[in-house]
Amino acid sequence: MLSRVADGFYWMSRYLERAEHSARVVDVYLSLTLDDPTDKVGLDLLKSIAPAGSDGSKPAEEPEVTETRAGRIAPEYLTAVSHSVVRARENARQIREQISSAMWEQLNSLYLTVGTAGISHMHDPGAFMRSTVDRSHLFHGVTEATLSHGEGWQYMELGRYIERAMTTASMLQQYFVEHDGPYKQAGSSTNDYGAGVGLLRACAALEAYCRHYTADIRPERFAGRLRAALNYGTVDEILEDNVVRYVEHLRKQCGQIHSAINQTYITYPIETAIAR
Repeated sequence: MLSRVADGFYWMSRYLERAEHSARVVDVYLSLTLDDPTDKVGLDLLKSIAPAGSDGSKPAEEPEVTETRAGRIAPEYLTAVSHSVVRARENARQIREQISSAMWEQLNSLYLTVGTAGISHMHDPGAFMRSTVDRSHLFHGVTEATLSHGEGWQYMELGRYIERAMTTASMLQQYFVEHDGPYKQAGSSTNDYGAGVGLLRACAALEAYCRHYTADIRPERFAGRLRAALNYGTVDEILEDNVVRYVEHLRKQCGQIHSAINQTYITYPIETAIAR
């Protein structure tokens, strides 16, 4: 497969995953502000959203929050969703002959929805965010059904899960920075419980968590889920060492994997290709 085609598949998937993550987090934030007038719980989640134009390796800075009819949200976060969809569509356009017509139509539908929504003037940003998440899920379903599971599909999966690992690690890091101390000292308060539920919802993991653990939200169980996903280390080791450092190390490893993939398969020197 040509490196430019691999690059198109990889970044199309990463940007679409980023758009879905950003939209879900904004939707969760807007719902959390209904119960938390200080907005502190939701703002912790918003820091995991990569600002428009960034590579997603660093969390967003906290911009000034402005009023909307459906809640309180800074326009920068809404722009981040739009930007990710536009970039995903641009990468898909460059490999149009490699993806199925159904994939192209579905991505164009999402692109046109974002373009005509008038994000900066929306009256109900929450509904728009939920629609973006739903359309992203539909795109992945269409991809599974219509795209051959060859190299292109593998690059899509790689980009999708690298992006998901980095955004999830960013949310976990911020969560334990803000809430690890209160849990260890005096048990969970109402705000701590809301933060845990919000984190699970932002990761699309609340229902799976409740089926396994019921609705008893504990931070050590988040570390257990991380350990199970990585199949490395133990929960006790993670908690005794430092959860924040562990998650930060995980984010750095994801960044290193991304760099290695880019250098090996996409931006390698022509001499390397000839030597092969």
